[in-house]
Amino acid sequence: MLPRAATYIVVLPALVAAQFGDFFQHMFHGGQQHQQQQRPSASAQYAAFVDQVPCAAYLCPQTMDCVNNPAECPCPNPAEDIKCLVPDAHDKNQATVVCTRGANGCADVERLMNR
Repeated sequence: MLPRAATYIVVLPALVAAQFGDFFQHMFHGGQQHQQQQRPSASAQYAAFVDQVPCAAYLCPQTMDCVNNPAECPCPNPAEDIKCLVPDAHDKNQATVVCTRGANGCADVERLMNR
């Protein structure tokens, strides 16, 4: 008797799953195809956000401030950050903004520029 009961215990769940598997699938998913939604990438979200910001000149990537040129971009945290300008080698009127922290200020940035 025991071997027969063991057979039922093993076979019965497989039969139930075969018979009612679709039923449970539709019942718990509303009968709809369950598709995993893809979240847009961070760069796509950023691009969509930037397109909505009104700026006719240059939009600073870290602060979203609208300025005339990139050298005018503020640092994200003016209370702690020190704004250093790295002059452009080709255009003396342009510069790259580097925000740094610490006692050395822009000295470390200047040292790295001269390497």
